[in-house]
Amino acid sequence: MNISCVMPCYNAERFLREALESVFGQTMPPAEVIVIDDGSTDRSAEVAASFGGRIRYVCQPNAGPAAARNRGIELAREEFIAFLDADDVWHREKLARQAARFAARPGLEACITYLSPFWEAEVRHEQEARGERFRDDSVAPGYVLQTMLARRSVFEKYGMLDSALRFGEDTEWFMRARDAGIALELMPEVLLTRRFHSNNLTRSRANAVLKSGILDMIQSSLNRRRRAASDA
Repeated sequence: MNISCVMPCYNAERFLREALESVFGQTMPPAEVIVIDDGSTDRSAEVAASFGGRIRYVCQPNAGPAAARNRGIELAREEFIAFLDADDVWHREKLARQAARFAARPGLEACITYLSPFWEAEVRHEQEARGERFRDDSVAPGYVLQTMLARRSVFEKYGMLDSALRFGEDTEWFMRARDAGIALELMPEVLLTRRFHSNNLTRSRANAVLKSGILDMIQSSLNRRRRAASDA
């Protein structure tokens, strides 16, 4: 199985090296790694350059994570695509274990896993305020793109990410693909560590906007299901 890894990057110089090392440290490494720098103003480009020809580095004006991932999908050459954010870390057997599920289920279109959080010191106070569910040893089903391995054909079949969304684009995509009947499997294994830090988009001051957007996504999903039921 040949896999393209797409990694959007925005001002991630602190964590980019660790993220890339978790990709190259896979027991089943991807055939190509594409870093889409979404207009970083820090030293992300220098960190990426230190990996030389092991990565394809593309820089674009800032357009948001959905647009960066879409660019990576368009550039990907392989049959399967995996995603990793530049501040997260894969378990070293993530791709191998997911590839085994595709081998066992030929009709599978996408596979996701569980994840666990890791909180940097600067936001530990937020972790404590959120309670047990957000402890470092907690786990949750990973309906985020960082856990997913998918056939590239799913983006032709169910559409690309909505580049108009700056937040929650993965939630909207999963809802849309689910409503269209995607063959998706959630593996019960924790294969992603998701990092929380002071620059996370989804825990920033835009949380209210994110929550409002998710309500709109849920309403759109309900509308799709109603239309499908009336057409049946």
